[in-house]
Amino acid sequence: MADVVMPQMGESIAEGTIVRWIKKVGDKVERDEPLFEISTDKVDAEIPSPVAGIVAEIRAREGETVPVNSVVAVIGSEVAARAGVAEPAPREEHKPAPQKVEARKEPAPKPAAVPPPPQPAAPVRSSDATPREDAIRQRSSPLVRRIAKEHQVDISQIHGSGIAGRVTKHDILDYLGQEGQAGQPAMERPAKPEGRGATVLSMPVAPAFEPGASERIEKMSVMRKKIAEHMVASRRTSAHVHSVFEVNFGRVGKIREAKKAEYERSGAKLTYLSFIMKAAVDALRAVPIVNASVDGESVVYHKDVNIGIAVALDWGLIVPVVKRADERNLLGLSRAIADLAARARAKQLKPDEVTGGTFTITNPGVFGALFGMPIINQPQVAILGVGAVEKRPIVVDDAIAIRPMAYLTLGYDHRIIDGAVADQFMSHLKQSIENWDEGQA
Repeated sequence: MADVVMPQMGESIAEGTIVRWIKKVGDKVERDEPLFEISTDKVDAEIPSPVAGIVAEIRAREGETVPVNSVVAVIGSEVAARAGVAEPAPREEHKPAPQKVEARKEPAPKPAAVPPPPQPAAPVRSSDATPREDAIRQRSSPLVRRIAKEHQVDISQIHGSGIAGRVTKHDILDYLGQEGQAGQPAMERPAKPEGRGATVLSMPVAPAFEPGASERIEKMSVMRKKIAEHMVASRRTSAHVHSVFEVNFGRVGKIREAKKAEYERSGAKLTYLSFIMKAAVDALRAVPIVNASVDGESVVYHKDVNIGIAVALDWGLIVPVVKRADERNLLGLSRAIADLAARARAKQLKPDEVTGGTFTITNPGVFGALFGMPIINQPQVAILGVGAVEKRPIVVDDAIAIRPMAYLTLGYDHRIIDGAVADQFMSHLKQSIENWDEGQA
């Protein structure tokens, strides 16, 4: 027999939700063949079987969230399954049964005083940490503590649903979104009245939904709930502002048509997104604050340019990351985009391929949208939205001309990026695309 455990899909992941069992009890499974599908805070993935054999037992139901390293299934050998007998359990040492001795009838002894239970040893902590700080560290991850710090929340007041009462990201986001006035973070508490007749503001409460006969109700998937949490947290965290630039893709379009066949022979698809990513890399180097993030009261400037690409899936959205995009040429970026998108749709991404992004590009234009107002992918400070590339009439040298045009939108965190800086970044991006150097393709 071989135990199948819930894997730890990332350093800060403490649990996973089983979305679907690909194999059922009695099914044959090969080593490394997908066995079940999970969803975590970081990634959705298909988990392979550690051994070949027959699925003998499934211990966790679909939709159940279990801690990492918990046994979720048991794989038996194919030989034992064909024989129709269970494999022998591990041998245990058998102690001889105690002999029966007739008890003498003696007067019952006086009950002895019960010693007090031993006190647990004091936890070991660093000399700089208080007992309360140590307890908080044991009950939360760095991400949870960062969110608590940003929203001025006392973690000790939150009931944890994780292992041993550990406060998960889901717990603190629920607390921020659902607590009443007493549990709201300081930044969202209603103002105290300053004298008689003062009005006390309160958060609006959504009316309860009353389903009718024609509605169909389904519970949110794990991924959809995670997306909702991330979007609400981002709107609470960043001061969102958007700038929209119209860009002429005429020159890029000609180069793309000339080079498309050559790239396909090299195993890559040359798309407008490839050109946009390369131009974004150059603009991020020119305006490094857009490639930064906020940590409390500090600004973190990232050396690497790691660009996330939003990939729409039938069941949600995921953002795989092209690591060190600044070290790749146009062909390398084209290959990376195609590879990550294909493996995202096949649920074959690894946890480190959806983390570490410093800037994100989302492409609603592929569905025909002219432009969008995207929400920043935390902890980043900016996101680029790409609209549809369409032929439109424009004025060129005082004459009307038809050119392939698109709107590019930069959503940025106004806490650290001023409008002038955002427009400087977009101006650099626009100039790169409209005056593309053929030597870069």
